[in-house]
Amino acid sequence: MKALIFAAGLGTRLRPLTDTMPKALVPVGGVPMLGHVIQKLSGFGYDDFVVNVHHFPDQIIDYLKAPEIAIPGRKIAVSDERDLLRETGGGVRFARPLLEGTGGFLVHNVDILSDVDLGYFRSQARPGAVSTILVSERKTQRYFLFDDDMRLVGWTNIATGEVRSPYGNIDPSRYRMLAFAGIHYMSDSIFTVFDNEKAGERFSIADFYISICDRYPVYGVCFKDLRLLDIGKTDSLAKAEELLKELQQG
Repeated sequence: MKALIFAAGLGTRLRPLTDTMPKALVPVGGVPMLGHVIQKLSGFGYDDFVVNVHHFPDQIIDYLKAPEIAIPGRKIAVSDERDLLRETGGGVRFARPLLEGTGGFLVHNVDILSDVDLGYFRSQARPGAVSTILVSERKTQRYFLFDDDMRLVGWTNIATGEVRSPYGNIDPSRYRMLAFAGIHYMSDSIFTVFDNEKAGERFSIADFYISICDRYPVYGVCFKDLRLLDIGKTDSLAKAEELLKELQQG
C-alpha cells in the first residue's frame, strides 16, 4: 500500500533545532519523527512510501538510505520540492506521478504522533469520496464542520468567529465541529479534481477541501478517544517523549 509523508516543512516553530536540520529529523525518543511515522505505517501494511522534501532535503534523502529505513521489500521515493515549497495541496499535486495508479493512498504529516488504527481508518473511506480525513473531538480553535453524515461542509475559527463554507453563511452550531488530525486517505480521483479546479502549484489542501466540498464528497472519520500530538513546537517535544513511552507500553 502507498503513503505520502509530508516532510518538506520549514519547522519554524521548532527553531533553533530546525536551523540546522529538517523538522522531519528532529528526534523523539532518540528516533527522528520521520522514522516513527515510517515505522507506524509499516505496521499497518504500508510498504510503498513517497516523502516530499524541501528544507535540508539532502539530510532527509540520506536518512532514507539508512539500513533501518531502507529495508528489503520497502519502496521509498522522494518528491523533491527544493525549488518551491508547495504547501500540502501543492505537495500532493506535485507528487502525482509517484502516487497515482493504486486507487488511493494515505497522507500523513511527519510531525503527528498518535495511537490511531490506520487499518480501521482506511476501511472507513467511502466509495466515491475524493478524500477521507481523520478528525477528533480534541479542543482547539480551528475546526472542520461536518453534517450528520460526516460530510465536510466548512470550517470555523472559534477564536475569531470566522466561518468559511461554499454553502454561504452557515451557522457552525448546527454542525459537528471536529479537529483535523493531519492524516488523510485520498482517492486517485483527487488528481482529476485538481485538474477540474485548475489548482495551482502552491496551496493548502485544507483550504482546497473547504472550497470544493459542496461539489466533491470529502468525509471525516472521528476517533473519539484518539491520543494524538502535533509535535509543532519545542515545548511539545517533552510531551511527545511521554506519549511515545505510553504508546510503546501498549
